[in-house]
Amino acid sequence: MRVGIIGRGGMADALGTQWRRAGHEVVTGSRSGGLREAAEFGTDAVLLAVPYEAVVEVVGGLGEVLLGKVLIDCTNPVGPGFGLLTSGGPSAAERIASAAPSAHVVKAFNLCHEDVWRLTPPVFDGRPLAVPLCGDDEGALTVVRRLVRDLGCEPLNAGGLDRAGLVEATAALLIRLWVGEGADAQAISPPRAYAGT
Repeated sequence: MRVGIIGRGGMADALGTQWRRAGHEVVTGSRSGGLREAAEFGTDAVLLAVPYEAVVEVVGGLGEVLLGKVLIDCTNPVGPGFGLLTSGGPSAAERIASAAPSAHVVKAFNLCHEDVWRLTPPVFDGRPLAVPLCGDDEGALTVVRRLVRDLGCEPLNAGGLDRAGLVEATAALLIRLWVGEGADAQAISPPRAYAGT
């Protein structure tokens, strides 16, 4: 697949490196250069890997370049004190969708630090990492599921784009527990057998 990545930070490098390793063609660009070229190159998917504060402006400036494209949002709208910057809605993913109404936005890859995406593959205690996806277009979700599996991970259906805010809030909580409290965030979730029916 041809994947364009908007951003040249840690997430862009980690995911881009793994997708290249899986045989995909990847071109990156940033606000300092190559932004439009990366978006144009991503005929199969475009990953948004810029800070949340800049993402709506960046997407809005690309206009027709994103027409019909699969637009993957891995941003986290987390601010000082690990607060959710989009509290009260709409979610970051929904704001991106409003700024690029002709694109098919999928929320994905936002729950883990870039170092996790550098693992080949991200498997913990024999279990592949699961990646929740939120989106409304089945074709776009199919593309992102493949990109998830090409990392050695398992895609999870987390619902439509209207559920993206829940995934973003989960990220804010996990970051607060891991970084703010130094806690084992996995300890808050019991094994599936005890999750109820």
